[in-house]
Amino acid sequence: MRMRLGATCAFAIFAGISPSLSAQWPLHATAGVPRTPDGKVRLDAPTPRMADGKPDLSGVWETGRSGTGQRIVGPDVPPLSRTSQFWNIGAGLDGDLPLRPWALELRARRVADNSKDNPDAHCLPIGLTQLHSHPQPRKIIQTTSLIVILYESNGGVRQIFMDGRPLPNNDAQPWWYGYSIGKWDGDMLVVETSGFRDGGWLDVNGAPLTDAARMTERFRRVNYGNLEIEVTVDDPKAYTRMWTARTIRQRLLPDDELIEFVCAENEKSSQHYK
Repeated sequence: MRMRLGATCAFAIFAGISPSLSAQWPLHATAGVPRTPDGKVRLDAPTPRMADGKPDLSGVWETGRSGTGQRIVGPDVPPLSRTSQFWNIGAGLDGDLPLRPWALELRARRVADNSKDNPDAHCLPIGLTQLHSHPQPRKIIQTTSLIVILYESNGGVRQIFMDGRPLPNNDAQPWWYGYSIGKWDGDMLVVETSGFRDGGWLDVNGAPLTDAARMTERFRRVNYGNLEIEVTVDDPKAYTRMWTARTIRQRLLPDDELIEFVCAENEKSSQHYK
């Protein structure tokens, strides 16, 4: 039996995360996985590839808890000093994010309110950069024409279309995760996303994302057990220039599966938000 504990802290952002006390999927040895003689997965083995030769990004991935070089820290640390990009997407950059004055003021208000309006605190879809760095894992399912990412956090589902279609025009209905299309640049998957809902959050602190934003993600599977994601945000309404976050590193959870996570079930925290 396996249990995975969600992150805990005094912030409202984790109101819906709680331990699971019932049995989940047991670890199951996946066929075709490179292993040592004693059965351990060789995380340093070469990057697996699809039938067409492209890197296969499939797998269950985690970040921020083991082997990634990031630390999850508590709310007693000043918000802009937190080293986890989940809390502060600007962590590790030279200086602060290039926020416009109104966006800087908005982030300050969100921090002062203990992030109580973050979608994660209300069992709503979370921003893409928060999901990349969230303590709960995600599962990538890859085909030649479509990549699906299942997020354990709030049961999120995201589609990245690889069939050559363009992004929707300006009349598209805004989406929480936006509209995503991908293409290969050598061994790197480049994903373009637009059509975001206005008022988004890039991290727990509340760095904003508006409906004018375009996000570019570059995925690279370094070897069998490690994935790197580079995120560039171009949002002229909220930022004075385009900027790129520090590379987000994720580690494979071999032979593992996601836990069913229904955030709103038995939720009792929001009545205490102030």
